[in-house]
Amino acid sequence: MDQSTLLTLLDRVKAHSLSPEEAARLIGPSPFEDLGYAKVDHHRAARQGAAEVIFGQGKTAEQIAGIVRAMMERGTANIIITRLSEEKAAVLEGLFPYTYDAAAHLAVANPQDHPLTGSIVVVSAGTSDLAVCEEAALTAEALGSRVHRVYDAGVAGLHRLLSQLETLEKARCIVAVAGMEGALPSVVGGLVSCPVIAVPTSVGYGANLGGLAALLAMLNSCASGVSVVNIDNGFGAGFLAHRINQMKGIDEI
Repeated sequence: MDQSTLLTLLDRVKAHSLSPEEAARLIGPSPFEDLGYAKVDHHRAARQGAAEVIFGQGKTAEQIAGIVRAMMERGTANIIITRLSEEKAAVLEGLFPYTYDAAAHLAVANPQDHPLTGSIVVVSAGTSDLAVCEEAALTAEALGSRVHRVYDAGVAGLHRLLSQLETLEKARCIVAVAGMEGALPSVVGGLVSCPVIAVPTSVGYGANLGGLAALLAMLNSCASGVSVVNIDNGFGAGFLAHRINQMKGIDEI
């Protein structure tokens, strides 16, 4: 059950048009469902505003399908599946509706149209970072945020980034993705007033150390307002950017 449905039920209880007992029955006897290999958290959306996300790596296609079916039976839409290989995606084909991006290894099961709000910008240093960028962008879009993409705009050609300054300045949050020396988030952080989420990638030559050099550079950024997620963690950046994008101002609370 998603958050809006739960709030509607609670409003009906408050208005005495629905008994607490009937509301409890509709919500379900338990906040989670034990499938044996997974305990599906059906109340995640009510607590956190977004349904449970399925991490596909390490799970079999059959296990993923079972979790998706359990969530769909409770009415959950736009179920995000991350780190889903093309082989597993092929096995899932026809079992339930889903969209799949092979580059980002991300699927959205039971996709439903929903309004996109706010403005998140995902900016990449290079084309080699696009898989991580798309994981971030598709995650935020599946959750309900409007995303603008500014790709291949790294510091080796700074004019590319500056040509998109108006777009950057209108963002509520920016996800800056870079490998190599990881300088892009510091540059972006020095240009804008919104929060910047830095994502180091494992792209680079030997001394990049699989993204560790970029991670350390971003953690040591001199630009205020820059936070950092783990190496190649586009999903984590996209999810956090969505939450920032959806935050209400003091005058809206």
